[in-house]
Amino acid sequence: MRIAIAGLGTVGVGVIRLLATNAGIIAARAGRRIEVVAVSARDRGKDRGVDIAPFAWEDDMTALARRDDVDVVVELVGGSDGPALACSRAALAAGKGLVTANKAMIAHHGLELAGLAEASNAPLKFEAAVAGGIPVIKGLREGTSANALTKVYGILNGTCNYILSTMERTGADFAAVLAEAQARGFAEADPAFDIEGVDAAHKLAILAAIGFGTRVDFAGVRIAGITRVRAADIAQADALGFVIRLVGEADVEETPQGARLLQRVRPCLVARGHPLSAVDGPTNAVVAEGNFSGRLLFQGAGAGDGPTASAVAADLIDIARDEVGAPFSIPVANLAAIPPAEPGERTERSYIRFMVKDRPGVLAEITAAMRDGGVSIESLIQQGRSAEGGEVMVAMVTHEGPEANVARALALLEGSDSLAGDPLVLPILPL
Repeated sequence: MRIAIAGLGTVGVGVIRLLATNAGIIAARAGRRIEVVAVSARDRGKDRGVDIAPFAWEDDMTALARRDDVDVVVELVGGSDGPALACSRAALAAGKGLVTANKAMIAHHGLELAGLAEASNAPLKFEAAVAGGIPVIKGLREGTSANALTKVYGILNGTCNYILSTMERTGADFAAVLAEAQARGFAEADPAFDIEGVDAAHKLAILAAIGFGTRVDFAGVRIAGITRVRAADIAQADALGFVIRLVGEADVEETPQGARLLQRVRPCLVARGHPLSAVDGPTNAVVAEGNFSGRLLFQGAGAGDGPTASAVAADLIDIARDEVGAPFSIPVANLAAIPPAEPGERTERSYIRFMVKDRPGVLAEITAAMRDGGVSIESLIQQGRSAEGGEVMVAMVTHEGPEANVARALALLEGSDSLAGDPLVLPILPL
């Protein structure tokens, strides 16, 4: 099987190395050799640590995708649009298989690409787009195919998980740990997609579509990142028996108006003892709950050249074996278009943190707003005066109740000169 690789960054080079190093194993398991015949990237002369001289070079990635001597195109350029999308469209339109690690492109254009794949009877695979080397897409698409999934959730961004677990271990604040993560290569120079939750949202939208048989709806994902989490929040969570993790979660609920899809990415308090609580460093983990399988946990390296190249090669082996199937488990025409859910009537416990002026009456004002909003307080903690000039941290844990009540209570406090900043609300993930 002859392949072309578009994009020769760390993952593209990793794929070349893996296919060469494990050529014998791969041929035995795929039933035939998998051979790189052509490549394309921005800079032909760059030293990448591998010899690309044996491969044909194409400056134009769309021309690469249309080559007559290519059976499958591997797209590793990145970005939701631009050359990556043009190359992918060209490959599928020409009836060639497509393997990609591009979660942004699949989250935004996955339905279109799946439609092209079906029309051309061409395989489309994207295991490497979610959770690096963890075979979670294969696990959901094949391993749980006999189940009705009730929920899919997990830790989907290694950068955020590294930052939060390092804050937990060292007591350092967010900015210092982010700088360290950038220095060690765990965070990009511009980390916004990671720390604002967008990267995790791309992956969640893909998992939800596969898990529930729905159309990919990235626009329907509610997103909150980790930039407002303080070291004091980490410490307070620890004292209460929790860790803080960025969690993506999706489920389908039945309402009087019909089915609704809830997708959201947000930092959560996770109880020690929950499967996600022990996931630290740049690791990913996905939990799927099926009506017959019960709770399943997929965990492993969520990024890196080796794990991601492994997922790409696994997709190539499936194509070589003619194990294809619908990209999102069922044909595009049968994917359900489910409207987004309104989470206000969902019930949960919450951790709420306020930074307030250190003066009499502030606690009474906050508790009165909670009372009037219908929020029941389970515990309330006030720390001493900070070194920042008179601000005090007040944190509380609520009893289980409607999310809308918390929003209502905080709206009553909006504009109060007792508050030194916007409150932080972190849901408590059920065990």
